[in-house]
This record gives sequence, structure tokens and C-alpha cells, in this order.
Amino acid sequence: MHTPNERALRSRDDKIFDAVVYGITVVLMVLVGYPLLFVVSASFSNPVDVIEGRVWLLPQGFTLEPYKLVFDNKQIWNGYANTVFYTAAGTLINLVLTVLAAYPLSRKDLPGRQFLMFFVTFTMFFSGGLIPTYLLVKDLGMINTVWAMLLPGAIATYNLIVMRSFFQNSIPYELQESAWMDGCSFFRMLWSVILPLSKPILAVMVLFYAVGHWNAYFNALIYLKDRDLFPLQLILREILILGQDDMTGGDAGMTERVMMAESIKYAVIIVSSIPVLVLYPFIQRYFVKGVMIGSIKG
Repeated sequence: MHTPNERALRSRDDKIFDAVVYGITVVLMVLVGYPLLFVVSASFSNPVDVIEGRVWLLPQGFTLEPYKLVFDNKQIWNGYANTVFYTAAGTLINLVLTVLAAYPLSRKDLPGRQFLMFFVTFTMFFSGGLIPTYLLVKDLGMINTVWAMLLPGAIATYNLIVMRSFFQNSIPYELQESAWMDGCSFFRMLWSVILPLSKPILAVMVLFYAVGHWNAYFNALIYLKDRDLFPLQLILREILILGQDDMTGGDAGMTERVMMAESIKYAVIIVSSIPVLVLYPFIQRYFVKGVMIGSIKG
């Protein structure tokens, strides 16, 4: 048994530990939260105040002009529509192919299962590289088409391993054997037995793939030439880096255009982030579970 002094010492040590943990947490919250707050405030502020550094926490010279220009711009709405399509169609393709690949690899009776898993895992460490990938996409006739945004990354190896681990470790194999003895085919078993029990991992996969598609711009940068196919992130990239936006009109002076573009880029960041911010709270409870599943690759 511990003496009163030992219990008091342990209690004091615990309090110090808790204080340190809370302190680190507060610092991390400030480091993560302040940039978000600054972007929101800058999007509602006068561009002169933003450029001159007078915006810290709250908007200065409150204005909605940047949002008006964003909502009036056809390029941004076209990019928004393209991104929604790429995210919805791409996530559906990713989910279907990942499930169809992960389920067979999770079954103990699959011949050559270990070799196939080695082959799949091998691709995480070694790949052909950018140039061979581009040549393959070109030879398949997908350059400057929507398929260039959907098919090259149709299956993520890490996500495949996570889903395969879930099927293998979280769903009893005896349940599948019982379904097989009752006359279930493999596809019927997958649809009627496995998937209804796999809602947590499916939600995690939707989050992983959807966020990836929503933020993707590199494939569009190298594969797409037609501006009508550009996703929102590529339009945003032009505004942030290249400065090739034409949203403020040709009559405005150069100085005014530069200042307005400063506010517009913050408004576009807010507009482009809203769908992910809305989606995440509904799926975040499955997020930690999905990550922990991925740590077991047996």
C-alpha cells in the first residue's frame, strides 16, 4: 500500500503532467486555429487592410465584395461543378474497386493470397514514376479527358490494406462459412453479409478518397488542357500563385486588381473548404477507428 506522502506525490505529479498536456494542447489549437481564423477574417476585410497587415483576428473594413466577385465568376462555378463531379464519381470508382480487391485478399481460401499481398504492398515503395505514368495515360487516350482525373489513382494501396485488414480481423470468418453453407455466392455474401457489417470502414474510405479528390490539382495540371475541365483547386492555384485571374474586370487599374485579388483568394479558400468542413463532422467518429485498423496489416 502507498503511504499518504506517496499518494500526495503521485497526485502532484499527475497534476503537473495534466497541466503540461493541456498547455501543449492549447498551443497546438492556437497554431492550427489562428490561420483558419485569419483566412476567414481576411476574406471579409478591405484588401488594403489585408495587404498592409492590419488584419489580425477580426475583419477590418468589412466588405462582401470578394464573395460577390467569386459568386459572379463563371470559371469558379465551372471549376466547382467539375470538382463535385470528380469527387463523387472518383470516390464511387475508388470505393467499388477497393472493396472488390480487398474482400478476396481477406479470405483465407484465396490461392496465392500472400504473393498477391506482397505484390500489392510492393507498389507502395516502388513505382514507375511520373514520366512513365504520363506516357501510359497518354497511350490510353485519357489526356484532356475526365478519365485522367478518375482512373490513374483508382485504388490507393494504403486504403486497400486498411479495408482488407478490416474484413479479415473484424468480420468472423465463421460467419462467411455459414453463409457459404447456406448457399450464398461470393457476390451475394459480399453484398448481404460483409458490406452491412462494414459501415465504419466504408465511411472512412469515403472520407479518405473524397478529401483526396476534392483537394487534387496535380493530375489536372499535367493531364488537362481544356479550361472547361479544370477542377476548382486548379482555378484556385492560378489565383494564388500565377495571378491569372480575370475576375475584377478589364477597366480596373493594376493596383486595384492586385488588392482585390488578395481578398478574392481568401474568399475562394473559404468557399472551396466548406463541403469538406460540412462532411467531416459526420464521419470523424469513424476516422480514428479506421486509422487504428490500418496499423494492423497481418
